[in-house]
Amino acid sequence: MFKFNPKKLKVIYRDEVDRNKLEIPRKYTLTHSDRTGNLFLTIGKTYDYKSIDYNIRDEVLAFWEKSDKYYLKVKLEVDNGSSLPKIIIRNKIFREDLPLALNAIVYGDKMLFENNKMLYKAHIIVYFKSKNEKYNVIEDWGEIKDYKYKE
Repeated sequence: MFKFNPKKLKVIYRDEVDRNKLEIPRKYTLTHSDRTGNLFLTIGKTYDYKSIDYNIRDEVLAFWEKSDKYYLKVKLEVDNGSSLPKIIIRNKIFREDLPLALNAIVYGDKMLFENNKMLYKAHIIVYFKSKNEKYNVIEDWGEIKDYKYKE
């Protein structure tokens, strides 16, 4: 697993999203370049579907939801039409790389968190999406504060 490097993160705000205030919908699309190691985070009211490689489907999608409290919900496409051996590998890779992805989202939207410190206590709910029941799971990955970048 790689360590998060803020210099490798490129952030784009779109859809007139306020950098300092949480308004729902607020969605994150995180993609990367295998060649350069750069991470690309788009923050908007909709996902950045144009940045997704539909052949690979290794993006991380996340969105805010409020019920009794705020939650950051993350969606990962474990299958992508793959065979069971590939599903097992993809699941392992997502689990290894998810902390880095969460670091990138929290760092990339740091003005939101610094201006709304109660969001650091929001829980992260991860949806590992798969047609295989064993890999189609929902998990609590802790609080936002667990993924705050420490310089």
